Amino acid sequence: MPLPNRRENPKIAFTSPDPQMYLRRFWESQWSRESRMLINGSGLHNYRFTVHFISMRHVISALVQNVPGVLSHISGMLASRDYNINSLAVGETEDAKLSRMTFVVVGNEKVQEQVLKQLQKIVTVVKAEDITDQKHVERDLMLMKVEALPGARSKILEMVNIFRGKVVDVSDTTMMIEISGQESKLEGFVDAMRPFGIIELVRSGIIALPRG
Repeated sequence: MPLPNRRENPKIAFTSPDPQMYLRRFWESQWSRESRMLINGSGLHNYRFTVHFISMRHVISALVQNVPGVLSHISGMLASRDYNINSLAVGETEDAKLSRMTFVVVGNEKVQEQVLKQLQKIVTVVKAEDITDQKHVERDLMLMKVEALPGARSKILEMVNIFRGKVVDVSDTTMMIEISGQESKLEGFVDAMRPFGIIELVRSGIIALPRG
């Protein structure tokens, strides 16, 4: 591979949380030993390397003591530090003394580490972990009310069946639909329903458990 011209001042972008490893691999694989020696001799500081960190979606599960004020305490802590929390769901577990909180956090690895560290500092948090890279099952529940005039009802029911939802309430002009699944499925259903006219909707937020 020919050496880049210094005047071009090339940029090399990496999306890994460990950019130094990728710089080393790129260095060793793309340029010959002679080229590396030549660049070292001429000064690598003449070349500019730009490292980009990609924001990722992290699913964080936390077991907390089921005591008054724990939800407001934790959500207040996260809000005060401007973390990008896309979803927050909480509910009692098999042990009445414990609740499980599931967060969907958007950010790079540094943000994910900071969220976990802050959670682990809270006395009422028993355990907190990022289960994004573990095999896990996650679900989101949505209730949607749509306009359903007589001429459109058959088409709405067809879409409900395709997405494996169910109608839970009907009036003269509306239908209420319940649907659960992964986040992408619900977003797809929302897009499919927009032409009919969405009156209102509510979502529970992501809940998740590791497999096995």
